[in-house]
Amino acid sequence: MTSAELRKELEEYLKNNNIETVCVDHPEVFTVEEMMPHVQHLSGAITKNLFLKDKKKKGLWLVTARHDRHVNLNDLAKKLGVGSGNLRFAEEAAMLEKLRVGQGCATPLALFCDKQGDVKFVLDSDLVNGGHERVYFHPMTNSATMGLKPEDFLTFLKETGHEPILHNFD
Repeated sequence: MTSAELRKELEEYLKNNNIETVCVDHPEVFTVEEMMPHVQHLSGAITKNLFLKDKKKKGLWLVTARHDRHVNLNDLAKKLGVGSGNLRFAEEAAMLEKLRVGQGCATPLALFCDKQGDVKFVLDSDLVNGGHERVYFHPMTNSATMGLKPEDFLTFLKETGHEPILHNFD
């Protein structure tokens, strides 16, 4: 399935759950820095996403934080109880298998593909408690950015069966 087809599937899923979105198409980007010129006019919080694995337990984690946050993997591993030094970037093959997106396209919106609930989700608490008008993610492709109201994003997570682990990245 192409990224365009996956995006359409996501859009249908959101529509069926009465979740309103705004979307901006832009050139394909692989880093937040590349994306910022195309989204800086948007009102809300831009995100970055890390797809990680726990090297001991072999668990998979998706971490979503505000784009300007520093994510210390050792500190995060300790807080999640996986042990310092045990979180690493996961292979692209695992992301393709579980979330159906590849490198540069990591997004919590892909959690609707993780029907077995194999991916644990860590969310920057600021994204839902920071008073943002919208929070922005890639919609299954890195050539667009989609915004959801924070409360709608929480509804989406509930519908997918992914209870977020809220973390303060201050």
